[in-house]
Amino acid sequence: MGQNLILNMNDHGFVVCAFNRTVSKVDDFLANEAKGTKVIGAHSLEEMVSKLKKPRRIILLVKAGSAVDDFINKLRRCKELQEKGILFVGSGVSGGEEGARYGPSLMPGGAKEAWPHIKTIFQSIAAKVGCGEPCCDWVGDEGAGHFVKMVHNGIEYGDMQLICEAYHLMKDVLGMQHDEMSKVFQEWNKTELDSFLIEITANILKFKDSDGKYLLPKIKDSAGQKGTGKWTAISALEYGVPVTLIGEAVFARCLSSLKDERVQASKLLDGPKMTQFSGNKKAFLEDIRKALYASKIISYTQGFMLLRQAAKEFGWTLNYGGIALMWRGGCIIRSVFLGKIKDAFDQNPELQNLLLNDFFKTAIEDCQDSWRRVISTGVQIGIPMPCFTTALSFYDGYRHEILPANLIQAQRDYFGAHTYELLSKPGVFIHTNWTGHGGNVSSSAYNV
Repeated sequence: MGQNLILNMNDHGFVVCAFNRTVSKVDDFLANEAKGTKVIGAHSLEEMVSKLKKPRRIILLVKAGSAVDDFINKLRRCKELQEKGILFVGSGVSGGEEGARYGPSLMPGGAKEAWPHIKTIFQSIAAKVGCGEPCCDWVGDEGAGHFVKMVHNGIEYGDMQLICEAYHLMKDVLGMQHDEMSKVFQEWNKTELDSFLIEITANILKFKDSDGKYLLPKIKDSAGQKGTGKWTAISALEYGVPVTLIGEAVFARCLSSLKDERVQASKLLDGPKMTQFSGNKKAFLEDIRKALYASKIISYTQGFMLLRQAAKEFGWTLNYGGIALMWRGGCIIRSVFLGKIKDAFDQNPELQNLLLNDFFKTAIEDCQDSWRRVISTGVQIGIPMPCFTTALSFYDGYRHEILPANLIQAQRDYFGAHTYELLSKPGVFIHTNWTGHGGNVSSSAYNV
C-alpha cells in the first residue's frame, strides 16, 4: 500500500522520498516499480529528513500494534509533537492496494493546522466521485480520522456478512448454482445495491479454478479478521450505542472459525423438519434483495449513530454528509447508496438517525414485508441469518414507544435496590420494598 501511494503521488506531480526500515526494500522499489519515476530513496531516517523541503511532510504507514509504537517513538506524537512544532495527523486509508495506487478514500484527522500543508496532496491522490469531488476532507481533531476509518471497517464487516447471508439463502434454500447466483448479483448491482462488494461477489461466484471447477466451494468456510470490526463493537459497548449488526458480523466470523466443532455438531444436532422451499423462486429472490437493502440501511444507521456519540464524547465536530461522500469512492464500502446518506445529512445536519429521514423511512417501508418473509422462511428452514435478524430486531425496537425494559428496571430494583423512574416523574429515582422485608435503602446510582 505504501509503494502504491508513492506511485499515486508521483503520478500527480509530487516528488516523494521513500524510506523503509528494511533498507533493501527501498532499493528494490526504486529498481522495479518506481523505475523511471521521480521517486527518490533514503537509507536512514536522517537521510530522508535531510532530503525533504520545509515544512517537511512525512507519511508513516506501519502495521497496527507494537510496530506503530516502536516506530512513532522515534518521531513522537500529538501533544508532545506540537510542543516541538510538529503537527500530527492520523488518517484512515481505505481501498486496499488498488485504491492506494489509483485513488483511495482518505480520512485525515488531528492537528488541523497541518491540513493546509497536506490538503492538495491528499485530495489530488484521492478517489473522485460526481463532478470530481475528492473522497477526502478534514474529519476532525485528534483521533477522529482513524475512528471514522474504524467505523468504515465495522460497516464493511456488516456488509460482507449480509451478502453472505443472501448467498446462503440462494444456495441452500433456492438451490441455485454459481453462475445463476453470479448473474443475480450482477443484476442487483444495477439497483439500489450498486456497490463494490456486490460487484466483486458476482465475480467471485463465477470464478473457476485451473481445473475448470468453481473455486468458491473449495475455500475453507472459516473467516479471518484483523480486529477493526471488533474494535467498532467494543467502542459501541463503551459508548452505549446499539451497533448490533456489526457486533453480530464479528461474532459470525468467530463462529465460522469453530470449523472442527461445527463439523462434529453437524452430525449430532438436528434442525427443523422443513428443509425445502415450496414458494415462488423469483419472488423470493426479490424478497432477499429487499431484505439485504433494508438490513444495509440499518447497518449504516447504527454506524452513524456511533459516530455521533463519539463526537459527543470527544468534542469533535464531524461533517456526516462529508464522511458519506468520502466513502462513496475508493473504499471497500463504496456504493451509490452513500449518496443518499450525504443527501440526508445535507438536508438536516442535525439528523439524529437515518431512519427519521423521509428517503430511508420510505425505503424501509417498501422492503419491510419482504424482509420479514425472508427471515421467517430462513428460520423455518434452519438458515443462520445473524445480521438479517438483528437488523430487523433493531428496527422493531427503535420504532416501539414502549419496550419491556420497565420489567428489567423492576427486576434490578427487586434484587439489587437499583431504583427506577416512573413515567409520571422523570428524573426522580425510586426504590420499592417489593417483598416487605427488603428494607427501604437503595443502592447508589451509577451507569457504565
